[in-house]
Order: sequence, then structure tokens, then C-alpha cells
Amino acid sequence: MNPFDKISSSAMSGMQAQAQRLQVVSENIANADTHGYKRKLVTFENVYDRSNATTKVEIGRLFLDQKPGEELYDPSHPLSNEEGYVTMSNVNMMTEFADAREATRSYEAGLEVFKQARDMYSSLLDILKK
Repeated sequence: MNPFDKISSSAMSGMQAQAQRLQVVSENIANADTHGYKRKLVTFENVYDRSNATTKVEIGRLFLDQKPGEELYDPSHPLSNEEGYVTMSNVNMMTEFADAREATRSYEAGLEVFKQARDMYSSLLDILKK
């Protein structure tokens, strides 16, 4: 496997992992007003691929944030408990926006690595043609 394929493979795996992370963030944002919703979190894992001797990034475990949601007093709400409190989601919009921005920037960094590798490989081919 040539070095361009190795670099491309590693960059693509990171970009795919960040795209999946953005999907989880968007689910959290979409459910921010859902009563009792628990924020989803993802982990990343480095995986060594022996077939082409590269290290790739993959989404690891997906788990729920165990931080409790805010309790609002609303005895008329259909989801209120015996004391009249409703548990809101534990999604913090500022945290989600920061996570989305970080994932976007990481995706863009992977794309830039891919572009740089392509340009270097193209330059090498131009040199070899001469």
C-alpha cells in the first residue's frame, strides 16, 4: 500500500468518526426539550489495521450522561411525579454547540490532511514524469 493510501485511510477514518460525533450532537440538540432525555456521549478509539499497517479512529462506546436533569415544579404536567416535579433533559446547549464546533474543526483538519497528501502525491508524480 502506498503512503498516500495510508494517509488517506487514516484521515478518512477520523473524518467519519467526527461526522458520527456531529450526528450524536445533533440528536442531543433535537431532544433538548424532551422531558427526561439523557444526553448521549461518544468515545473514540484508535484501531490498528494490520491489513494496511495504519492506525484508524473509530467511534468507541456510546453512553448516556448520568448527570440529572433540572427539576421543574409543574403539577399539571402529565409527566410530573407525585410531588409535582417534571425532570427536564440534561442537555446544555452551550456544551453541545462547543462539541459541534470541535467536531467540525476536527473534520476540517482531517480534510486538510487529505488535501495536503493529495497535493504531495501529485507533485511527486509530476517530478517522476520529468
